[in-house]
Amino acid sequence: MGHEELTVLIAEQSGVVARQQVFRAGLDDGYIRRRLRRRDWARIHAGVFVNHTGPITWEQRAWAGVLYYWPAVLSDESALQVEGLRRTGHQDGAIHVAVDHSRRVAGLVGVTVHRVRGLEPMVRPSLHPPRMRLEHALLRVASKQRRASDAIALIGDACQQWRTTADRLRNTLRDYPRMRHRGMLAQVLEDAAEGVYSVLEHRYLTKVERPHGLPTARRQRRVRPGRSSAYRDVEYLGLYTVVELDGRLGHEQANDRWDDMDRDVGSATMGDLTLRLSWQQVEDPCRTASAVGRILAARGWTGQLVACSRNCPVTGVWGDLQSPRDRESPQTKTHQAKGSGWRRAIA
Repeated sequence: MGHEELTVLIAEQSGVVARQQVFRAGLDDGYIRRRLRRRDWARIHAGVFVNHTGPITWEQRAWAGVLYYWPAVLSDESALQVEGLRRTGHQDGAIHVAVDHSRRVAGLVGVTVHRVRGLEPMVRPSLHPPRMRLEHALLRVASKQRRASDAIALIGDACQQWRTTADRLRNTLRDYPRMRHRGMLAQVLEDAAEGVYSVLEHRYLTKVERPHGLPTARRQRRVRPGRSSAYRDVEYLGLYTVVELDGRLGHEQANDRWDDMDRDVGSATMGDLTLRLSWQQVEDPCRTASAVGRILAARGWTGQLVACSRNCPVTGVWGDLQSPRDRESPQTKTHQAKGSGWRRAIA
């Protein structure tokens, strides 16, 4: 490999090159000094250079961190960022790289190094820059979140964008028996497997639907009411009722409102009633459960609402107030067991 091959390599690495790569191209330190003297190159770290003297980009910083600690890969927040997933909670601005746990490396300003056991099967070395596999990086970052809602949002974004699936994440979680917040993540992934992709959807499931004994809904079902397809947040199959949960700021925009109306009209043409709920309704879960229960009862549901707590004002659709202890169906027990821990975790 000579000068031309090195030029191609530098282009593949976003303009960044390491001293050892120059040597492998059959060139020497004199070649590097000439490049620096002519201001063709600039030094980023010791032994790592970029082929210009202007401000460096995030991707060039990422390549520089990987090449400085080589063999190394982007990990954690940086692996997610290079994949296009930016919702990672607190951003410290550092480039995150992973090296094998057996190595002892010196610190570097602007780079956070993670020494990881069993790193090799976790990485995708053929990508540019080399990086940790998405599922591993996603779980590692989710485990750092202080709030369960942040972990839900992070995992939900990745699943909703079809970058991964809840099943793949659950399989990967088995490799981390001692991961921080592992129990919380297992519950998040269980609900994500049912189609719960946003914090608002999760709160509706765990604060409204499960604790009050509402029937189990189908989530993220694809329908084609017209020429285009759509995904329904929550659908009570057989009861012709759809719940759409609008928790994003974008839903305040006029175009989004028109899109919402188009979806609602499409559902209506199929004989379905659409309830559009926001944070205000979901954060008043007992009142919302009562309203949804009455609508479902009017459309054929033969079940009964239950009180989520001693002070819950919800009453059965046709009967008196029932507490969870009074109603000992297996479904109710399962729903309450799933929901109770999350009420504490998300509060």
